Amino acid sequence: MATENAMLQVNHLKKYFKTAKGQLHAVDDISFSLEHGKTLGVVGESGCGKSTLGRTILNLLPATSGEIIFEGAHVENADKKEMRRLRGEMQMIFQDPFSSLDPRLSVSEIIMEPLEIYHVCASKQERQKRVEELMDTVGLARRLANSYPYELDGGRRQRIGVARALALNPKFIVCDEPVSALDVSIQAQILNLMQDLQEQNGLAYMFITHDLSVVKHISDDIMVMYLGKMVEKCQAKELFRNHLHPYTKALLSAIPVPEIGAAKNRELLQGELSSPINPKPGCRFANRCTCACEQCFKEEPVLQEVLPGHFVACHRVEDMKKEKES
Repeated sequence: MATENAMLQVNHLKKYFKTAKGQLHAVDDISFSLEHGKTLGVVGESGCGKSTLGRTILNLLPATSGEIIFEGAHVENADKKEMRRLRGEMQMIFQDPFSSLDPRLSVSEIIMEPLEIYHVCASKQERQKRVEELMDTVGLARRLANSYPYELDGGRRQRIGVARALALNPKFIVCDEPVSALDVSIQAQILNLMQDLQEQNGLAYMFITHDLSVVKHISDDIMVMYLGKMVEKCQAKELFRNHLHPYTKALLSAIPVPEIGAAKNRELLQGELSSPINPKPGCRFANRCTCACEQCFKEEPVLQEVLPGHFVACHRVEDMKKEKES
């Protein structure tokens, strides 16, 4: 899935954690590329490894193996000096807009902190002016500059997180469920803000969420994860129109229909979750899949391009294609 114009290239990335019972495979052999100005949505249920993937790409967690190449630089092997440079170009918006902010710092101090660390401005006056510009950009009233996070609502706190991430003019931002803790009306404001900033600054996003209705709105491509593995990846429109993996089908069927009395066929998942600790051979979704065959329990499916730009890891994918066509 390599692309010539890729800003970010991830090759066979793995992140395992040692536990008392063995190796926990949080991220297991993930590969993808991301171009300038594009958004990759990463979806899956809680515990599938989405956040771990984002943190590993930014080297907040060291990779077990694999390559992370950002504009020609190998992030996984970067020394302290190189990583400091890359930190200015790769930022993160955290899921919780309260715990990710220092409660001892005011709004202006939180946004100013990266400017001070990286010596971006020559004087305190210039830094203050830059803070005011960032507050205007994300829609924070300047009168809130001396407020503290606990005095603000979730939407304003998340805007602080966005402003802090933008302070150093990054090229790539990992957005770890940035709207999941917000009201629907505030979600729309933050999503529209992020899209406007992307158009203005050419930002690339990796947008992590479990909400498919949100990811449809903002993503160019969508990657579906299940227990550390990529099971499907394609363009956003293609995924909603022609999804081929049984797990993706179950996720899409869970999206609420905003119509009273509207009927919808639900794909209810049953069976036990496979353990991500020393996983057994075979497909990790097999225990919950209504389409599983004997091969699914013995042999792990390989991610393959079944249609142009559409990648699926499923032994029954050809049957799924025929079912869609009929």
